[in-house]
Amino acid sequence: MTATLSILIYHRVLARPDPLFPGEVDARLFERQLRLLKRFYAPLSLYDAVQRLQDGSLPPRAACITFDDGYADNAQVALPLLQRHGLHATFFIATAYLDGGQMWNDTLIEAVRQASGPQLDLQEHGLGCLPVASLAQRQAAIATLLGQLKYLPFGRRQQLAMQIRRQTGATAGQAAMLSTAQLRQLQSAGMGLGAHTASHPILSTLSEREAQLDIANGKRQLEDLIQAPVSLFAYPNGKAGRDYGAPHVAMVHSLGFKAAVATDWGVARPGAGLDLLQLPRFTPWDRGRLAFLWRLRQNRRQAHPARPDAG
Repeated sequence: MTATLSILIYHRVLARPDPLFPGEVDARLFERQLRLLKRFYAPLSLYDAVQRLQDGSLPPRAACITFDDGYADNAQVALPLLQRHGLHATFFIATAYLDGGQMWNDTLIEAVRQASGPQLDLQEHGLGCLPVASLAQRQAAIATLLGQLKYLPFGRRQQLAMQIRRQTGATAGQAAMLSTAQLRQLQSAGMGLGAHTASHPILSTLSEREAQLDIANGKRQLEDLIQAPVSLFAYPNGKAGRDYGAPHVAMVHSLGFKAAVATDWGVARPGAGLDLLQLPRFTPWDRGRLAFLWRLRQNRRQAHPARPDAG
């Protein structure tokens, strides 16, 4: 059997389901998926998998678990479940949001969640007037706004998210991102930590100088916090040719990263075509056991059905 490496992407593991995001992974679903991975795959740490891709010792159906961004529930909810099942994960951290920060998309989501009235009038921002009277309408409004803002220049995107938050009077709520203490908890538990830039920009929207600086700052800040070298990197949003390109791969190489992960579907295989700085990853969003396993199997065949955007 040909050896392949499936790398799974997660962002959050909620303590309980969120009606606004019924597809988001919660603790019960995550634990079910961990059991399936242990039974049908060969789970490895990403660091070990990279080594075994190089030396030809990768087992058939190898799999890695990764998390992007650095949400607090990674330590609060996901970590105890990983430990219970003796599994390893690598957490890619956007360092600018540690200790009370909030990413633009979460600012926007909370604004729509807390908006009052039957509609959200954003015409002054050029974003139209969106109905929010029902749960389904709020879900549609969030999807629309995320799509409208995602590829705007970084500063403009941040500004609009904050303006919408102020307009709705939304509060930030409980800190969504990791604290430094929680980051070190992940490290102490033996989990892997990787860089995900400092401020999580879409690299292709920045000048090359700005992109290089954000990647380098994220690596340096994380190394300072954990007092250990950081050799793994995840491209924000991560679609090759759209969110990052060859210049950014060269930057990652020049900064000393040994491997980097994207969000394009597929699996990594040993051999001449292996690119350790553009490893594909898979987003497991199916809630049913058979559907989850089927999707993993399709991904190993590099069939790419429609999926939610990863970050």
